[in-house]
Amino acid sequence: MTSKKPTIDDVARRSGVARVTVSRVLNGGPNVRDEVRAKVMQAVAALDYKVNPQARTLAGGASRLLALLFASDLEAEPNSFYQSALELGALRGCVALGYQLLTHHIPEQSADRIRQIVDVIATQRCDGLILTPPFSDDVDLISEILRLKCKVVAISAGGAGRALVDSIGIDDEKGGYDIARHLLALGHRRFALIAGIAGHLSADQRHDGLMRALAETGLGAEAVVWKRGDFTFRSGVELASGLFDDPLGPTALICANDDMAAGALSAAHARGIVVPEQLSITGFDDTPVSAIVWPPLTTVHQPLKIMGERAVRRLVHSLTNGGAGADEPLGRFERLDHRVVVRGSTSAV
Repeated sequence: MTSKKPTIDDVARRSGVARVTVSRVLNGGPNVRDEVRAKVMQAVAALDYKVNPQARTLAGGASRLLALLFASDLEAEPNSFYQSALELGALRGCVALGYQLLTHHIPEQSADRIRQIVDVIATQRCDGLILTPPFSDDVDLISEILRLKCKVVAISAGGAGRALVDSIGIDDEKGGYDIARHLLALGHRRFALIAGIAGHLSADQRHDGLMRALAETGLGAEAVVWKRGDFTFRSGVELASGLFDDPLGPTALICANDDMAAGALSAAHARGIVVPEQLSITGFDDTPVSAIVWPPLTTVHQPLKIMGERAVRRLVHSLTNGGAGADEPLGRFERLDHRVVVRGSTSAV
């Protein structure tokens, strides 16, 4: 014998709410109190209730397929932990709301990247897109997607892009400021920065935060030697190695993400530099690699899985409610909390 599959009515009875409320929660709709939403999702989990995406597609004519787009560099390894965390969060959101997720990588330096993304919309019949940096900063790309009447939500959008679409992220400038303040409090006054690729606005904002913290302490640009990396472990190794020849080099190395920080840490080990006694190193993102290297990295935690899930919920809300209303203008930015996670890679001078 097989047990009967739970229905939306079973979820409504278990959570003590109306059927329409369950539907609104599952579709990411508005006007639902957090405690009610939590009760419904607890009932969904307890009953192992699954939305049937095929049935919904037949009923509504929509594909119920969302695409999560990443920029890739065919010459470099991917920033895998960052991408996988966003993807996992987005998958959780899709499963809960009865959508499917397509993850697609587009070469960011490709001259026809906009056409490639438009092709994804057309050939895959995507209901909506989630853009990640640096695509989430690309005003021309965002404008073309909106011209095609495709819904879009951005992760960590910056600059003019943030005004065009709804976006989810942290205060990157404040994150850079906070990690710098941590190092300044430990007595560091000579810094190196391995920044991100040019045009990556959220990473550039972390640099702005560093400079603001230095200025408050009476330090200027002369206190920082900085180079641009590409967010990969390899670039962290190569760029950090070039900093170690100066006997009056930095006492603290700030990296724009954890992969580059792990690479810098590897380069320090290879040169016999003791971390953190001779050099403090910090990352950004709090991906799993930050906790498994030795010493584990001091970093800035941003809730990547929550970002991915919230992007899906915001996108589904837009799809099911026809976009922003008069009281919901485009360009709403949902700022999530970040925090400095202090581990063994930093210490006092």
